Amino acid sequence: MDETTPGHGAASDPDFSRARRNAPSQEAQEFTAADLDELDRGVVHALQIHPRAPWTLVGDVLGVNPVTVARRWQRLEDAGLAWVTAYPRLSDSRIVVTGIVEVDTEPGVAEEVARALAAEHVVANVKITAGGRDIVTAVQTRDLDELAHLTTRLFQQTRGVRATRTHVSTGVPTEGSRWRLRSLDAAQCARIEASHASDIPPDTGTGPAAPWDSLDAHLLELLSSDGRMSIRALATATGVGLTTVRRRLQSLLASRVSLRCDLARPLSGWPLSAVYFASVPAQYLEETSRVLSSVREVRSCAITAGPHNLVIDVWLRTLADVHTFEAHLSRRLPRLVIDDRSVVLRTVKHMGRLLDRDGRCVGVVPLREPQDTHQLLAVPEDERVWR
Repeated sequence: MDETTPGHGAASDPDFSRARRNAPSQEAQEFTAADLDELDRGVVHALQIHPRAPWTLVGDVLGVNPVTVARRWQRLEDAGLAWVTAYPRLSDSRIVVTGIVEVDTEPGVAEEVARALAAEHVVANVKITAGGRDIVTAVQTRDLDELAHLTTRLFQQTRGVRATRTHVSTGVPTEGSRWRLRSLDAAQCARIEASHASDIPPDTGTGPAAPWDSLDAHLLELLSSDGRMSIRALATATGVGLTTVRRRLQSLLASRVSLRCDLARPLSGWPLSAVYFASVPAQYLEETSRVLSSVREVRSCAITAGPHNLVIDVWLRTLADVHTFEAHLSRRLPRLVIDDRSVVLRTVKHMGRLLDRDGRCVGVVPLREPQDTHQLLAVPEDERVWR
């Protein structure tokens, strides 16, 4: 990709001008979807199953040298086409309370507002949309009180915001970490899954959530920027011994932190995205959400308290599929009513990653453990990690 070409990708996008000074090399930028072969896709699929899988395992499963696999991943990551990140476990409200916030802006300032919101650690996702709202965001707080404070202060103090509507998530039946590229066969997937299961002890999910301490918080922030950071590098960055870091990381991944491998959406074969606001009678909510979780187009599904009890984020192949997919859901789930829908015009931020217009990662605003939002607003520029 030629970064000097006017009007193409992030190069012409002023909100990423600071990131471009530390942008990937010209060689990395020229690595595009056309260069993505089956080995690249196999590496990504393996890391979607086991984000911290050792290269020896991935290489063995794919039948190639581990050094080759590591180099392929490094090339993808350097080009901003794939990355591994960490975030507080969304399925457990003891750990994080998620709010899906619709934002109405003044005319002509949606991108400016989106950039301002994307600079905040507590705002995980920012999407500019068409339809009944200008922006859809996801925010993460420690409890309902902090969510109320955040949605009041953050959005009132952001210039250009005209109105907001907050949907409190009461459950997340499925989310992006479960989406798969489907490049590996069943036997290959089974080997990666078995290794992942043996590395992470099961979480009982009982009792109160353990409080976050400073080491937990630091590890989460580091892994949010690089989910595959080695134990040695984590120990160096935190100033803690290797054994302690290894034990604490294992505990976090078993109970409070999720990892995911993401691929720039245009490379996935599903270049478009839409958000559906839907409702179903409460007695069918569990059954409906379970079916939605099995639909490949569904990237994430949140059960919410409000006028709609489901917010569904989907990936689509063509613009016409916005209605085709809705018709498919109506046939498969006749009790489900799609109350409204919005096409995503641009994803500005995705689980802490800042994206350019081509969906490439060009920077990170690291996600942190849910805490007092009074201290988390107006993130200084030097705390953002630019590629």
